[in-house]
Amino acid sequence: MARKKDTITLSIPPGTKEQLEEIARKFGITWGKEPSISGLIVAIAQKHLEIGKPFTLDNNQVNALQEAIKALNDAGRIGEAETVITLLLERGNLNASVRQSLLKQVSKHIEPWRIQIDEYRKNRQPFYLLYKNSQDEELQYTVRYAEPRFFDKRFYLMIWCEETEDVENNIPDLPELWHNRCLTFNRIYSILPAPGEWREGLDFLKVHLQFRGSMVKSYQPREDDLEDETIGDVRQVVRKVVNHFWLIREVARYWDECVIVSPASMRDRIKEKLSILRKLYEA
Repeated sequence: MARKKDTITLSIPPGTKEQLEEIARKFGITWGKEPSISGLIVAIAQKHLEIGKPFTLDNNQVNALQEAIKALNDAGRIGEAETVITLLLERGNLNASVRQSLLKQVSKHIEPWRIQIDEYRKNRQPFYLLYKNSQDEELQYTVRYAEPRFFDKRFYLMIWCEETEDVENNIPDLPELWHNRCLTFNRIYSILPAPGEWREGLDFLKVHLQFRGSMVKSYQPREDDLEDETIGDVRQVVRKVVNHFWLIREVARYWDECVIVSPASMRDRIKEKLSILRKLYEA
């Protein structure tokens, strides 16, 4: 026995019937060979069909989502990044240059390096790494320890490597950090297993910091903090520092509310930066 169906009467402007038939034909909703308006209404009611123009994104929204894609890639969440890219490509009203940029990102995978590096880390397997830095110089490292680290809103690969020649002239006063490197995943070109032993961690410096003013209460403790004590109006923190560049970036952000107390080599780095800034502003 056929199921009883509800019936409705629609009052629509002239030409609307033809428009509905065109939509039904577009989505393959037919009765026999003819487009079915009834079938179209049922599909919409049952949420099997969504119609209307794709959402339009302004430049700020596109830029924000592209930053989100970059952050997901850096965090190793490649599948989620590609989901956002696919959403933009399918639903966004994008200009040609933005669409081309997103298509390039789809074809640019860093996941193989992530998977292989994670496997080496799990198995404590040293490896050779071929890298091209921001100056287009090709460098080869023998990696005996590696871990992802989060700096300034993105993930980097921190490694301990045997090679030191490429940094000795840049940081001659910080030999404790000569074996550490901070790499971006998208500049890794090749990795291969290497013989030898795996290390237990990165080299580091113990840096004594003093926070003053508003930073006494607003400072957020870090995983690498070894000591954290407030005495009077000064908050004293001792931190394991594996990369001098990121520490200087952090201290510069707080101006006079953060001071490097020791070691002298790190204090001299800040003094050098301040001296250069003074000369630039006095010019």
